[in-house]
Amino acid sequence: MHNKSLILTGLFLATILLAACHEPTVYFHFEHTPENGWEKSDVLDFGISPMTQEGAYQEELALRISAGYPFMRLNLIVDQTIVPSGEVSRDTVDCKLTDELGNITGKGIGQYQYFFPIKPLHLQKGDSIHISIRHNMRREILPGITDVGIRVMKDER
Repeated sequence: MHNKSLILTGLFLATILLAACHEPTVYFHFEHTPENGWEKSDVLDFGISPMTQEGAYQEELALRISAGYPFMRLNLIVDQTIVPSGEVSRDTVDCKLTDELGNITGKGIGQYQYFFPIKPLHLQKGDSIHISIRHNMRREILPGITDVGIRVMKDER
């Protein structure tokens, strides 16, 4: 009976590991912003390693914002360079953080997490991406933004 439970446990773990191998996320990383506020001149950089497969990829901007953030929106500029082709693109992402009534739409308590799509990309095997993000708000220093992240997922369709 002991061997049977060991075999079942092994099969269960193998199933979990195989399922984890099909995770479409190929990159997910956060950069912290300064505690005293994110200055307009502070650029957050992300270096994404070369892709192992050619195909379609979806990018998302991830944010962690505390209850101390004073605005209903956040406007970010996302600059991307694909290496080795040198293709450069710039996206302005308007992050709506509340609904029409001013209620926070992020997930969490006290600190809220959000995801916003950037744009789909078609990448070749071996392509890497350099991404720079900065805020484009009128205020020079933004309090309450704790982390900014990038998630890249392989489109499995």
